[in-house]
Amino acid sequence: MTSATARTRQTVQAYHQARFGGDVAAAAAQLAGTFTFQSPLIRSDDATGHLAGLPGFLQVVTGIDMISELYGESEATLVYDVHTATPVGTQRTAEHFRLRDDRIESIALIFDATRWHSIMAAAGQTEPASD
Repeated sequence: MTSATARTRQTVQAYHQARFGGDVAAAAAQLAGTFTFQSPLIRSDDATGHLAGLPGFLQVVTGIDMISELYGESEATLVYDVHTATPVGTQRTAEHFRLRDDRIESIALIFDATRWHSIMAAAGQTEPASD
């Protein structure tokens, strides 16, 4: 493992642990000043918008099972199951990170959002949000 790959791993793991631990400040510290996030349900062009919904999301998360971690010099991919206390149950998720200067500049979250549509509609959000 090169030193750049090791730094990528350290940054992504720190973000992932902080995010699922509910530490918004520590998660934000791993993000670049110019940051974008995209998932099938949500888009954001800054760290604040991306992390704003974290406390609410974590209220329904009951656990995470890591399946795979792949690290390169400026990108990483995590595959994991998110267990939720919702009708969705367990959601298989892939998360792709791009890094610049040892900070995460973009995240693409990939999952089948079909089961989330009724939950989002009940919350009053029927289309993907954008900031």
